Amino acid sequence: QVQLVESGGGLVQTGDSLRLSCAVFGFTFGDHTLGWFRQVPGLEREFLAAITWIGGAPAHANSARARFAISRDNAKNMCYLQMNNLKPDDTGVYYCAARYGQVLSSTDHGYDYWGQGTRVTVSS
Repeated sequence: QVQLVESGGGLVQTGDSLRLSCAVFGFTFGDHTLGWFRQVPGLEREFLAAITWIGGAPAHANSARARFAISRDNAKNMCYLQMNNLKPDDTGVYYCAARYGQVLSSTDHGYDYWGQGTRVTVSS
């Protein structure tokens, strides 16, 4: 059974950094892709970044490319989102998502599994 568990959110100030973590359970052969999304109240879920488990360059949304970076640790079954120079507009709930296959999907419909989310609040 696939399960994703996010952690690392919290209350920070403008300009701070955070690293979100996603613990990945249930994928047996490594043939999957992980993504990070963000949801702000009243808006649609926003794609931030994606990475395949096998290798290759990750994908980042244009809005995230300059300050966010996705990475993974295969040995620990973990995926991370490093967020730097945070701004109040980054406030929201951050979700880890997963799908089978090596597809760097940028839409939430492209993922079959979701974590419960971790909340990030950036104060001004």
